[in-house]
Amino acid sequence: MQAGAKPQRITVLGSTGSIGTNTLDVIARHPERFQVFALTGATQVDLMLRQCAQFKPRFAVMVHAQAAQQLKDKIQAEGLNTEVLSGAAALDEVSAHPDVETVMAAIVGAAGLSPCLAAARSGKRLLLANKEALVVGAEVFLDAVKQGGATLLPIDSEHSAIFQSLPEDASTWDARVEKIILTASGGPFRTRDLATLKDVTPEQACAHPNWVMGRKISVDSATMMNKALEVIEARYLFGLPPERLEVVIHPQSIIHSMVQYRDMSVVAQLGTPDMRVPIAYGLSWPERMASGAQALDFHALSAMTFEALDDHGHPERFAGIHLAWDALRGPRGTTAVLNAANEIAVAAFLERRIRFDQIHDVNQNCMAQLSPSAPHNLDDLLALDAQARAVAEDAVRLLAK
Repeated sequence: MQAGAKPQRITVLGSTGSIGTNTLDVIARHPERFQVFALTGATQVDLMLRQCAQFKPRFAVMVHAQAAQQLKDKIQAEGLNTEVLSGAAALDEVSAHPDVETVMAAIVGAAGLSPCLAAARSGKRLLLANKEALVVGAEVFLDAVKQGGATLLPIDSEHSAIFQSLPEDASTWDARVEKIILTASGGPFRTRDLATLKDVTPEQACAHPNWVMGRKISVDSATMMNKALEVIEARYLFGLPPERLEVVIHPQSIIHSMVQYRDMSVVAQLGTPDMRVPIAYGLSWPERMASGAQALDFHALSAMTFEALDDHGHPERFAGIHLAWDALRGPRGTTAVLNAANEIAVAAFLERRIRFDQIHDVNQNCMAQLSPSAPHNLDDLLALDAQARAVAEDAVRLLAK
């Protein structure tokens, strides 16, 4: 940052979640570079109050009206000047506000799609940690980025790693790159007896061996659906066709992803499994700044190993990941169907309505039943999302019986 430059004004969508709290941790290390304009959350009133007291944003948005009123009362009692807004429309407002330069999009699920589109149309520097903007929005979202002149920067550790490993000139990617290789830890059940997967509890599925994440994404990691969604996201972020996207199991999560070039050289990004690294890179790009993460200690690394998806002779262990390529080959909108079905299935599992091994059944059945017509705008996307959720709920009810 140049001396005398004004701080970046930033809206953090989903500030009370895992990505949001890590983003604020990085921002707090660089008070001269960043000014928090708005924070948004859903129900965690006390955490939002603490964040408002520390960062003093102009706005705080709570999606649920009751939580917003509680926060408003507490903010008045504390004598803070933050204005409290509520409702989904307020998310769009603080994302597209003319005083905002940067938006961290960290709302989990399809709920984050509308504010992402608002930020994109308004030409913001958009730090994308919400997979659904691309998985659900796909061409609609990319059109908004192009029309608004937004700068799109990936925050997922894998996509940030790919972005860091690619040439700066995006127009050369297709000609110079052979394939993109996403790494996956394999989750907590990489070597578990397949016959026992039906007995997996939500607590076990949420206990990731390497990363500290929210419950939904932790379950996705355990089923490898997170990697399926990341394959779809990589397709739209980097423009390579699906057949040039590959996934390899790397249990140690040291190499976060790789790019193989036409000359067969491979460029990889390595680091400790700490989300503050890709967050700091997105915030400071094209520069670099301190993230707060620990340095990688090569002397302490006993090994880095790699396995194919079906290395253990059981391709059904990670059956869900293959739905990514099925969805990308399907009609436009199929990726949105897959995402919606998975959100319903994971929620049902966390509520103990279906078994862990039935999440894949819900996703597969929903994709088989729905053949979408191409969505052209946000209303089309939301209608398709609602339709897929209804089909998935029917599948859950049948399995629950």
